[in-house]
Amino acid sequence: MQMISFVFFGLVAITFVCLLLVNRVCSNDSRAVVISNTVLLVSSYAFVGYADWRFAVILALMTLTTWYFAKRRNTCKWGIFFAIVALGFFKYTNFFASSFAKLFGKDFTLTHIILPIGISFYTFSAIGYLTDVYRNKIPANNLLNVALYLAFFPKITSGPIQRSGDFFTQTEKRRIVGWNDVATNIQIFCFGLFKKIVLADRLSVFVDQVFDTPLAFGSVTVFMATIAYSFQIYFDFSGYSDMAIGVAGMLGIKLPRNFNLPYLAQNVTELWKRWHITLSSWLQEYVYISFGGNRKGKIRTYLNLLLTMVIGGIWHGANWTYVLWGTVHGLALIVHKMWMSVFESNKRKHTLLSRIISICMTFLFTSFCWIFFRAESVSLALQIVKRILSFESGLEQPYLWLFVALIIWGISIVVALIRTKKDRHSISGDKTNVSTVEGFYPTVDLSTFWGMVVFFVFCGLILCLAYTGGSPFIYGKY
Repeated sequence: MQMISFVFFGLVAITFVCLLLVNRVCSNDSRAVVISNTVLLVSSYAFVGYADWRFAVILALMTLTTWYFAKRRNTCKWGIFFAIVALGFFKYTNFFASSFAKLFGKDFTLTHIILPIGISFYTFSAIGYLTDVYRNKIPANNLLNVALYLAFFPKITSGPIQRSGDFFTQTEKRRIVGWNDVATNIQIFCFGLFKKIVLADRLSVFVDQVFDTPLAFGSVTVFMATIAYSFQIYFDFSGYSDMAIGVAGMLGIKLPRNFNLPYLAQNVTELWKRWHITLSSWLQEYVYISFGGNRKGKIRTYLNLLLTMVIGGIWHGANWTYVLWGTVHGLALIVHKMWMSVFESNKRKHTLLSRIISICMTFLFTSFCWIFFRAESVSLALQIVKRILSFESGLEQPYLWLFVALIIWGISIVVALIRTKKDRHSISGDKTNVSTVEGFYPTVDLSTFWGMVVFFVFCGLILCLAYTGGSPFIYGKY
């Protein structure tokens, strides 16, 4: 079931009406909580089962084992082990078997192993929950809450990866859904929809064409396609996150923000505090810290950083391109940490020019890494890099939608910064800090005539400008 489909919209509408009826009819708070959570769980399994009934069975087995091992704190490690084995079997069996066979010059025939929808995301959620229980951060929860946490359908396919404690805090109390929730969150959903089907999908036409046959195009066009992919994946994934946040908000669940203007980062460390925030924090909490973090000396710290990013790369997909992508980012984090350890005593204020240069360099490095993320193979990625650096001529295509996307992106940044500054001044008089921008969603009051006019005009623009060719969410395959 695609998030952009009438079937999905129908599922959300039915779920919302059921939750509304529960709030209206049920006066007992504890009973209302159980019924509401059950409604969400049934809808979530309907979402998964619609794709393939086997996916629902695998999810149920993962849920039962996670819940069972969490009941006894000393068995949580077995639950984590089971989750890792399950993820490894379904996602990486063919990858590791074929890689091993190539070492001995043998051919490997791919086995037909299904890849359950959302397994990367709900496996990480299960591991995070079991680890928190083992560390005594949260108590073991009941089966209904654990099942809903792993299966909640707005976030199951592409996140955000919400912490179990934050999720349970919401599901253990009565939640009131109504028009106010719909009015705000449907606008957030539409912002994400605009990013996806107007910006990301239109950029994908140019990107796919160039990445499929890079040698046919000139160096400038290949470079432009690389930049276009940087924005395609940003609009695609942040668009999905906005849509997930909007749908969950309509159903009474608040999901964490997943992006914070990542391409304004001034270094690679800051980038990973702005891009896929929930995954970055998950890797830091459950991988980097579990390896020892920075508590065992500089060499061990650097090794932990590298291993964490390599694992993050492998998590994205069963291909050596992802391993290389994670490795390069890990090395970049090490270099930045070394740089900061040498110059951390220099507290002089950076000029505007130096900040702009840092942002541009970080963006170019990130775009370079995206080549390996996007390419089908390492050899193709290196071919694209070589083509860019060769300055050779070929087909040139000044793709208009790239410049349109850049203009829209720039305007959205200005709006976000202005709204953040205005809101902060109205509260405390603080100056705007780019690293904590809050003004992402310039929502309007839908109870007013002009608010409705603005909203429906925006919806009309989405329908008029949408790319109708169809393109799946990039992170939906992970």
